[in-house]
Amino acid sequence: MPNQKKQTKQNSEPLAPHPVLDHYYRTEKERRKLVDKMFDSSASHYDWVNSVMSLGSGLRYRKQALQRAQLQPGMNILDVGSGTGAVAAIAQKIVGQNGFVVGLDPSAGMLAEAKTRGVNHIIQALGEKIPFADNTFDVITMGYALRHVADLKKLFNEFKRVLKPNGRILLLEITYPERKFAQALLKLYLKGFVPKVSRIFRRSPETEKLMCYYWETIEQCVPPATILEAMSSIGLKTPQRQVIMSVFSEYSGIKPA
Repeated sequence: MPNQKKQTKQNSEPLAPHPVLDHYYRTEKERRKLVDKMFDSSASHYDWVNSVMSLGSGLRYRKQALQRAQLQPGMNILDVGSGTGAVAAIAQKIVGQNGFVVGLDPSAGMLAEAKTRGVNHIIQALGEKIPFADNTFDVITMGYALRHVADLKKLFNEFKRVLKPNGRILLLEITYPERKFAQALLKLYLKGFVPKVSRIFRRSPETEKLMCYYWETIEQCVPPATILEAMSSIGLKTPQRQVIMSVFSEYSGIKPA
């Protein structure tokens, strides 16, 4: 019995995607306020910066990832951390008129850009508090936003709740490389080049700050094994990670029938 109680307590303890970055914030309330402000202020610049960051391949890669996840016409899709709606807009084209796609994000500024992109249904909310009923969606997607939530286990529990039985999760993330040379190269690019280019060409100090913060969340993020373990601990079946070009991770899992 004591071991069972200990295991239950461990499963209920929050699991942040990275440690506190105390030179940016000290509490979760401060972190949420900081992140919302940076994304709101950078929303009009974000797609441009993302295009630079991905060397113009970002939208193509997202489409390929959704195709690998086997999205089909007529499906209900929830895109969490939708940002400017890049994933949601592609998903809309795949599921067609008989499907339903929602872009969910805490940033009003980012959602305004998603609306401009043509995402039909947007909701301002946190991924840890999804305002939908149980068993609503066939697939939940999340593109490069996992590092900006407060609690991975709470997030995955919400995903599991609103997914239909046998529904699937697709998480796209940038993962800190294992090799030293790749680490140095990625750091030079994402922490050095991209923020400076953002400031020079977009004249946006907030976007520069966001890109610096973006890198630090990548560098400090929990390892892939921890993410997969968190998915498994809340009851998602067959959690897997597919690695693309040693940096891009595609996490997937299935809600039991």
